[in-house]
Amino acid sequence: MKRMTKPFIIGRDAFAKISAVEGVRLTPAMRKDFESFDAKSLSPSARRAALIEKYGTVR
Repeated sequence: MKRMTKPFIIGRDAFAKISAVEGVRLTPAMRKDFESFDAKSLSPSARRAALIEKYGTVR
């Protein structure tokens, strides 16, 4: 029998704490971008598209 698992999503604060261990922090510009995304209620795909447009793709 295959066991079904539910996706696990951590919150923004928890992710920031995990990232801080690795030395990764949001710049003020990035923080402003995310605040704007929240204010506009952008979907995850719209957020990704905006970030790709601004910063390009990672190769």
